[in-house]
Amino acid sequence: MTPRADPHRPLVVGVGAAHGVSADEVHALVLSTLAEAGRTPDAVAALATVDAKAGEPGLLGAAERLGVPLLTHSAGTLAAIVVPNPSEASRAALGTASVAEAAALASAPGGELLVPKRRSAPSGRASMATAAVARRITTTSRKRTDAMDTHDLRHHGDAEVRDDGAKLTDLAVNVRADTPPSWLRERIADSIGALAAYPDGRAAREAVAARHGRPPGQVLLTSGAAEAFVLLARAFAPRHAVVVHPQFTEPEAALRDAGHAVHRVLLRVEDGFRLDAEAVPDEADFVVVGNPTNPTSVLHPAGALARLARPGRTLVVDEAFMDAVPGERESLASRRDLPGLVVLRSLTKTWGLAGLRIGYALAGAETVAALERAQPLWPVSTPALTAALACCEPRALAQAEAAAHRIAADRAHLLIRIAGLNDTAEPADAGGVRVAGPAAGPFVLLRVADGLGVRERLRALGFAVRRGDTFPGLGPDWLRVAVRDRDTSDRFVAALGEALAARSG
Repeated sequence: MTPRADPHRPLVVGVGAAHGVSADEVHALVLSTLAEAGRTPDAVAALATVDAKAGEPGLLGAAERLGVPLLTHSAGTLAAIVVPNPSEASRAALGTASVAEAAALASAPGGELLVPKRRSAPSGRASMATAAVARRITTTSRKRTDAMDTHDLRHHGDAEVRDDGAKLTDLAVNVRADTPPSWLRERIADSIGALAAYPDGRAAREAVAARHGRPPGQVLLTSGAAEAFVLLARAFAPRHAVVVHPQFTEPEAALRDAGHAVHRVLLRVEDGFRLDAEAVPDEADFVVVGNPTNPTSVLHPAGALARLARPGRTLVVDEAFMDAVPGERESLASRRDLPGLVVLRSLTKTWGLAGLRIGYALAGAETVAALERAQPLWPVSTPALTAALACCEPRALAQAEAAAHRIAADRAHLLIRIAGLNDTAEPADAGGVRVAGPAAGPFVLLRVADGLGVRERLRALGFAVRRGDTFPGLGPDWLRVAVRDRDTSDRFVAALGEALAARSG
């Protein structure tokens, strides 16, 4: 009797083979490929291959030795799966450019490739078999995977100032201080009289569209930019989703919650956390990147981001902090020529509206329609719509631009003061402060030895800063600090110096 695939075993091994391959060769290759993944045969639910190889004795024999079934898929099914190592020879012979990788993924829907295609290495002759390992993602295994991830994707800056942190000077949250301005508060307050009617977002949608030179059908108003990540995860079914880290963690959390496997591209501190477009796999059909990026404050060139756009790929650019950049240089918000581009914006940071929840997505009309279908009715309140309309008016845009220049000047002042903490005898990597960058957002990312200890000492001195170890790609020595006015920055740097001195002592 042919064994059934054990639903509790997480792995599927895809196998390809030349006619006449021996069971010994296939079995040895499966074992070595599993060992590369750090796994043993008792984690394997099945072997998988293409229909044309269903009766190959060597494959059947290897499956029998492992005590698992040999699953098969049509060439058409396998040909539709994007894999990292396609083969034109396989396409010509079997009608699919991949057998091992595609069969493994086809038998692990929603899963991920742990080990890409490997060839057997028999002594004295050519290889006759290939294998790849995929992990099936079930509800149980996803919870286990999340538990193994040391990064708390749901931790955000507001956690630093709740409860006992309410009396601290808040440098953990990136919402601009002294906002919203009085004129905006008055406009929002005036809208309260219309709460008996259902929200009508048409005027706000048209205002946002005009602000970015788009038709209204390319705008979707959302309950903050964070809602847009959830809508994207619901509306799309990516086969190979990539999140470029370090960055805001909600995109990855939303994708995971929707059941999608997420692949990470980690930018390197040695490169200043700047984007290398070549690091994003060609097979990625859904890519998320921030610009300027939270928490690194790095502003990626628009041209580098544009190179990531291509037919068949959804490119999500989170521009939540772009209006804090003078001139919004490097923005893609008005680009309508890039296939699959989705730009997300937030009005909560510059205008101090985090409690109101208002943002929007800019994309092609078909994408906007798909996102809207995933959205509940009347998702944005009347006061939030009023704020969106007001913040697109010429007066508001001029104030936002003036605020961006003021933030840039205040950030420069903060960085000069921080640089003063590093004397020539103690460079940043040997006990001083290292700044990621160059910074372009309303926050800076600092690296200090014993970062968590320094953070706690700063709290004792009256300052809340954002821990960095919850961001993939960063560790406990990273701290994110919001840019504030010069007096606040002077007081913070004095406290930071004291916290560093206490560490050294």
